[in-house]
Amino acid sequence: MLKWIKKGLIYNVDGSSDWAHSHVHKPTPILINNATLRIFFGVRDIKNRTRTTFIDVDPENPRRIQYIHDRPCLDIGKIGAFDDSGANVSSIVKSGNKLIMYYIGWNPSTTVHTRNSIGIAVSYDNGVTFQRLYDGPILDRNKDEPYYTGAVFVDSSPNGGWNMWYTSGTIWKIIEERPEICYHIKYASSENGIDWTRKNISCIVPSHEFEATARPSVIFEDEVYKMWYSKRDIRNFRTKKENGYRAGYAESFDGKLWKRLDDLVGIDVSENGWDSEAIAYPFVYLINGRKYMLYNGNGFGKTGFGYATEDTKN
Repeated sequence: MLKWIKKGLIYNVDGSSDWAHSHVHKPTPILINNATLRIFFGVRDIKNRTRTTFIDVDPENPRRIQYIHDRPCLDIGKIGAFDDSGANVSSIVKSGNKLIMYYIGWNPSTTVHTRNSIGIAVSYDNGVTFQRLYDGPILDRNKDEPYYTGAVFVDSSPNGGWNMWYTSGTIWKIIEERPEICYHIKYASSENGIDWTRKNISCIVPSHEFEATARPSVIFEDEVYKMWYSKRDIRNFRTKKENGYRAGYAESFDGKLWKRLDDLVGIDVSENGWDSEAIAYPFVYLINGRKYMLYNGNGFGKTGFGYATEDTKN
């Protein structure tokens, strides 16, 4: 069993900025050089719209903040586009001299509270600025997946090509007179990182009809794919601590067929404080052979994000 040692809160906004007013969603790291880890995340403005920005930290001690960016590196999209109300980073891939960002584009719907799709943007300055490749999404609802497309993780495959694990909505259920989306994690593949083949391959199937699984994070280690993800109940998850987000864990030999091993995840909510109600959107990565986990706590990023490290003595 992998055990995690919590190291505390890294960063949160203070409410003084109009564009970075509240919440820090889905921390997503990339190593810029041996001395700098750049952590991208979404922030909400005073109108509840999300933009992506970043901070730089010490790779081995992320609480040691080196730099806080003072503007979005990816702003909201054009009016009427899939991302005109939100552009939230989900996955960053380094490819040659550029960074590729896969992000969640958001705008409100009429009958339900959200419509999500996945966009792509590219940076040639290590993420200081990103430019969209397209005004439209690269992953959206389709004839086989008609409801919702959420957070993704993308990497290059050891066998060539690209892998994507993505959040796919299966149905909206009415819970206490409010529609709530059911979703779980699926797999897609690509030859170029832009055009994706989806064969309706389910990876992290909910354990019951009211469970949602989302926001995958994957590493390939010892010939095994290892995934950390979020899981929660769609009932009363905003009001009941026990129904909120927790971290899950699974393993796979091919990246498609997964075995859930949630009992081995090795991290849970604290007794009090910023992560006492939820462990949300965990993202696991390696620095000098040691595993680190970035994650959100209470309120879907309202209390900021922090980190934990692998307990190497366990």
